[in-house]
Amino acid sequence: MQCMEVWGGSQLTSAGVEFGGLDAWVYSKPYGQARSGGDVYYASSCATGRISRLLLADVSGHGSAVAATAADLRTLMRRFVNRLDQTEFVRLLNQQFMELSEGGTFATAIVSTFFAPSRRLTVCNAGHPRPLMYHAAQRRWDFLGQHSLSDSVKSTPSNIPLGMLDVSEYEQFDVELEPGDCVVSYTDALIEARDADGKDLGEAGVLRILRHLGDVEPHRLIDKLLKEIADRDPQNLSDDDVTVLVVRANGRPPHPTFGQKLGAAFRLLGSLVRSINPRAERPPLPDANLANIGGAIIPALGRRWRASTARRA
Repeated sequence: MQCMEVWGGSQLTSAGVEFGGLDAWVYSKPYGQARSGGDVYYASSCATGRISRLLLADVSGHGSAVAATAADLRTLMRRFVNRLDQTEFVRLLNQQFMELSEGGTFATAIVSTFFAPSRRLTVCNAGHPRPLMYHAAQRRWDFLGQHSLSDSVKSTPSNIPLGMLDVSEYEQFDVELEPGDCVVSYTDALIEARDADGKDLGEAGVLRILRHLGDVEPHRLIDKLLKEIADRDPQNLSDDDVTVLVVRANGRPPHPTFGQKLGAAFRLLGSLVRSINPRAERPPLPDANLANIGGAIIPALGRRWRASTARRA
């Protein structure tokens, strides 16, 4: 992807995208013959190529109404493309769906932000099926979970769909991705598919299939996973939108070309000029974070931040 760019939508697609430190593949098929569906997927890369953000949402409904919502989500992704902290982005996502909830619109979503200098993936789950992670060192699939928190420690909501409650902050957790680690996110068509015994697969069933598949090349993983599910029942994956997102840590630091850096600078400058109009969308300014701002100027600061966070962990 180009720096400071947003890619995605809600239409039929099967594509691969490369970020700083990450490779990603997405497959999305709307229900029936629709041109766009209720599954919305977006990816963005910041102006320096170090911050990658991924959004996978399952929006209630289909058709033009969801297409309009998808366009609004793209605008929000652009606004926060240079932000390392995704807290406000998730809060505004929920606020946006709160405004739509009177019409019965809500969404489940996985929002994740990858910071290449530290290899940290920050994840927020809003009522969505739990992502699954392949640990390359252990050659094992498992749920991408969070550290258990006691009820007394928890102060933010967990696993609540967007638009259901007016809350200020959603719970998030961090994982460090080693080269070769993979994370798979998907919409509920997979867990609602039936196993060979006629029962719903559920999250455990999808995990069981991935463990059966084992160490599959990431660019072939989506095809193999969907084939395994489809083979279990002829009706599987045919009654709803289907979307699967696979990301793999590639271990490569971002190295945007001069042309990409220049293009990002012009896009940022253009957004600043347009923001003079009070009706225009807000410019994608970075958050005031040493790792984000300082690391963009002096890469060593980014490495120092990574070392300090590793010691705290």
